[in-house]
Amino acid sequence: MSFRAAVVTFPGSNCDRDMAVALERASGAPALRVWHGDADLPERLDFIALPGGFSYGDYLRSGAMAANSPIMRAVSREAERGVPVLGVCNGFQILTEAGLLPGALMRNASQNFICRTAELRVENARSLFTAGYEEGQLIDIPVAHHDGNYFADNDTLDRIEGEGQVVFRYTSNCNGSQRDIAGVLNSAGNVLGMMPHPERAVDPAHGGTDGLALFTNAVGALVEG
Repeated sequence: MSFRAAVVTFPGSNCDRDMAVALERASGAPALRVWHGDADLPERLDFIALPGGFSYGDYLRSGAMAANSPIMRAVSREAERGVPVLGVCNGFQILTEAGLLPGALMRNASQNFICRTAELRVENARSLFTAGYEEGQLIDIPVAHHDGNYFADNDTLDRIEGEGQVVFRYTSNCNGSQRDIAGVLNSAGNVLGMMPHPERAVDPAHGGTDGLALFTNAVGALVEG
């Protein structure tokens, strides 16, 4: 069985090639590239990725305009059908703005852009995306964002904590995110958004490979399935 992944590029995306390289490294198959203005996704996709960057220059709110791109209607349909969707950084912001994930991403508490490696704790290792890790494992993943401060009301936070939707947490909160949240799943478990960039930690030349397990586990589970 071949693995078919798509990476969506929006005006202002700058991590789409990195994401495609990470997916190809994990699967051995080139990722299909999709433009935000396309109305449809390629058929028989196993995985969809929304990469980091600054879609539409982050006008209005980060991810708000991209969430209304034509391709997002197709992404929503595939997510509803159960296709795994990963949104990283700006991709995470797009997924919350599109209503595919709970919460919102606000400006960093420091009001400054943050670009460094962050230590994360794996809170839920039972998902398709995180089963390559152990629960409680500490991993180093780069962050690079200005609007990564995760916010949700207390009822939502209690619910997603209780249902295991919080999958990554900062060990040292770098952006003011509530409850140190770095990555969340949807209730069905097939949509993951995270501010840190796992695609920037898949090769020793990157300074670490802690992000690779996310891709290899997802690819392995989907190909075997």
